[in-house]
Amino acid sequence: MAFSLDENGTKVETLFDGLQPIPKNSGLQMDGYFVWGGSVIEADGLFHMFASRWPAESSFPSGYMTQSEIVHAVSDNPIGPYSFQDVVTPTRGEAYWDGQMTHNPSIYRVGDGFVLFHNACAVNSRVRKVGYVTGPTVNGPWTRLDEPIPLSDDANNPGACFAQDGSLKLVFRDRELKMGIAEASGVDGPYRVRDFDIMPNVKLEDAYFYFQDGRHHIVCEDNRAQVSGHERWGVHLVSDDGVTDWQKGTPVVAYTHTVVWDDGTRTTFERRERPQFIFDDQGCVTHLCTGVLFEGRTWCLVQPVLGG
Repeated sequence: MAFSLDENGTKVETLFDGLQPIPKNSGLQMDGYFVWGGSVIEADGLFHMFASRWPAESSFPSGYMTQSEIVHAVSDNPIGPYSFQDVVTPTRGEAYWDGQMTHNPSIYRVGDGFVLFHNACAVNSRVRKVGYVTGPTVNGPWTRLDEPIPLSDDANNPGACFAQDGSLKLVFRDRELKMGIAEASGVDGPYRVRDFDIMPNVKLEDAYFYFQDGRHHIVCEDNRAQVSGHERWGVHLVSDDGVTDWQKGTPVVAYTHTVVWDDGTRTTFERRERPQFIFDDQGCVTHLCTGVLFEGRTWCLVQPVLGG
């Protein structure tokens, strides 16, 4: 069986055969910024992380709504540390649906290029919408959408699951923490919402969506402890068709808020969210990426996984 630790050091059965110890300087940390939700992909012999950042003099988490931007960082190994390279989606003004902020990136290789899904707000708006940027290389140049994907009144936390023919399912959630699924024949759409509430009466967010062993899987945040019994722990859901009949996976817990460092110490984070995975060439999970909050500071953590 696979286990993680809870805040008391008690073993908890989890999805993977070992979430491994982590170096304390791993992932992406940026002085002067809150950093959150890193999504990593390997390309050209490097590991590329796309993450959200906003100024540390604002607030966590609410400052993201007006000041978040998506940045690109690189490392020669998946754990890091990652070095900042550039801003992918700078502020671009009142004329655009994503003019105020961009947030919650998820990066994918599609055909010969790359697609980065995210959510955003227009200037002076609190309504979030989902869209994407595309680039011929992992370094861009990035092309932004003129209009968002029409999903729901408020849509954010996008995650895509691609089929071999290029079609995709897109998971998102609304302001009520209801999680929906849309489908499209390709990235350009059109997108058709198939279900606005895949687990009624359950509050979920931050979904990572993938296909493995003949089933669709979502790893997401159990916002109100209605799935795992633990507030904001990562949980595992499964479905045969990726749209209907979503059920708790076995085991249901994907990760806790406690990690063990490579010096043998451990930390229980106040928040640990935005799960994203790194896969190997055989489609197995090798690393779990999460945003973490501890004592007023945030960063993007990358944790090795055995037996994913």
